[in-house]
Amino acid sequence: MIRVQSEVFDAGAELNAFSNRVAGAGAVVSFTGVVRDVTGGLSGMEIEHYEGMTEKALAAIRADAMQRWELADALVIHRFGRLEAGEVIMMVATASKHRKDAFEAAEFLMDYLKSRAPFWKKEVTSDGADWVASKDEDEDALSRW
Repeated sequence: MIRVQSEVFDAGAELNAFSNRVAGAGAVVSFTGVVRDVTGGLSGMEIEHYEGMTEKALAAIRADAMQRWELADALVIHRFGRLEAGEVIMMVATASKHRKDAFEAAEFLMDYLKSRAPFWKKEVTSDGADWVASKDEDEDALSRW
């Protein structure tokens, strides 16, 4: 399942619902991303995307993970719009018979979402706003897949 939304979501409730859907799986792994105040003066983050294109790209990344690992299911939720420091920005959950598949698939999804998902992020501080550039370390993370 893929969801791109502006609304706040409860990561705990999402994980419980996901876990209930994959009853019988031996492993469920989740990751929840939170807006960090890296600058020390962040007043918010603005996330933009193109509706339709983003969902299609996320579905392709998820489908790739489903093919690479033996997964019962995978969940990706990503928010857009204005978010404050400390707000949940995204969530990934994977379920499989074995923990290795669940962990690796979750890491794969995170690495690809970080580098290939078509979101544009702008950090807003009292000094102004700057678009967040891609990082070499994020690109390097893809090389292991």
